[in-house]
Amino acid sequence: MTSADVVVVGGGGAGAPLAARLSEDEARTVLLVEAGTVPRTRAGFPRALLDSGTVRGADPTQPEHWAYPSTLTAGRPYTVLRGRILGGSTTVNGAYFIRARRADFDRWAGACGAMWAYDRALPLLRRLERDLDYGETEVHGGSGPVPVARARVAHPAAAAFRAAALELGYPVEDDKNAQGPPGVGPVPANAVDGVRWNTGLAYVLPALARPNLRVRGRTTAVRVVVEHGRAVGVELERDGVREIVHADEVVLAAGAIESAHLLLLSGIGPRGDLERAGVHVVRDAPVGRGFSDHPQVVVEWIPREPAAAPAGTWLAQALHVASAGGSPEGDLELLQSARPMAALVTGRRAAPGDPLPMLVSVHATRPSGSVRLASADPRVPPSIDYGYLGTADDRRRMREAVRVTSALLATRAFARASVASTAPDSATLRDDRALDAWVRDRLGTSLHTCGTAPFGGEDDPASVVDGEGRVRGIAGLRVADTSILPSAPTRGPAATAVLIGEVIAQAMRADSS
Repeated sequence: MTSADVVVVGGGGAGAPLAARLSEDEARTVLLVEAGTVPRTRAGFPRALLDSGTVRGADPTQPEHWAYPSTLTAGRPYTVLRGRILGGSTTVNGAYFIRARRADFDRWAGACGAMWAYDRALPLLRRLERDLDYGETEVHGGSGPVPVARARVAHPAAAAFRAAALELGYPVEDDKNAQGPPGVGPVPANAVDGVRWNTGLAYVLPALARPNLRVRGRTTAVRVVVEHGRAVGVELERDGVREIVHADEVVLAAGAIESAHLLLLSGIGPRGDLERAGVHVVRDAPVGRGFSDHPQVVVEWIPREPAAAPAGTWLAQALHVASAGGSPEGDLELLQSARPMAALVTGRRAAPGDPLPMLVSVHATRPSGSVRLASADPRVPPSIDYGYLGTADDRRRMREAVRVTSALLATRAFARASVASTAPDSATLRDDRALDAWVRDRLGTSLHTCGTAPFGGEDDPASVVDGEGRVRGIAGLRVADTSILPSAPTRGPAATAVLIGEVIAQAMRADSS
């Protein structure tokens, strides 16, 4: 296919739904371009990546990755891994599938209009899911492409975690997709019978027989071709050979890092950065000027009695807590794993006495990161700085998250299950500076990057796109992934990424009609 009505770059969390929905219109030709492999059947996916009982996509030796060097905070380098296979990061992540909160939608609607309000988004949230616990209700969908279920983990660790949260006075939140008060409850997951249902499985494979949809794998987008202020195609590379595919409309859905990188390589970004890299400036725009993500530390604990890991899931329970002065939606997350970290990443059997982890993160929404063009050569990754812990409030919230975790571990309920933990000692917990140092030494990221090409109103100088993903000043070009969210949601964004694909597809189909 040397031309198409629409070229979608990236077959991940948003790109796969977008391409599949657009191809429901038989009159529209769609080309989906994926940098990684494109399995044509479920059996074609690596078994390790479909195993929802592990997170082997976090193994840096897996080939299905984009790997980006970055800096989390001063002196803290980090390698960011993103999915490079059909389904994108929904193929390599933890299968956590919690919706954004109503307050997130209110904030986004305030940035660009009612189309991003919760009540407008809810029908699409219902449309995309097949909730195996609740079925078709006013809140949930019962027949959508993405199966969603809550792991009912019969594991002593899960029971102890829940009892400890209740001992501390936190409420039960058995349905974390129902917008109830934040508390402790099971984690909705896009996993069934031990299979991680990525968006490739859910959306693209059922659509492959459509004659108007073509999917090309192992093909990298190099730049968007812009002529006279209009995107007219994409320059692609496969096996060292480059070609230009022409399109009436181009949609970048390559993820919050790679979509921003492609915009910059195409001359759409901050003028000074582009000129320093030797890229012709097509449009001066604040691409990559501020993104948000969720800092994370891991606290491990050792169970008193060995217990078999649950089949088919690693997710046990999650506790969401509102920090002091933070979002009442619960901006602190304690995510409990029922498998040791090494077993999660490698798939090996856990040994007796292996510690179990809690992933402790702050789901604040402040944009602190930057993505900058390092070179005009598309093979050179961009420069990424998360800017974590840069303000007193950042550090306070992270301390509070660790202190909540320590308090939970110290409850009577949890002490009956645990003999030791890697939580800070009492002296460190009392000393803000010592606790800050403890956090910096263990700092990681939740890999929830959002806002590298944010939407906003026409008079918003920080916006790159409008609420329908259209790049300002460039006709025929959109962005459709978490790049466009002006701030990260107060939950992990995987479910929201799928929603973005649905929202932009609906907008594009409405435009064409």
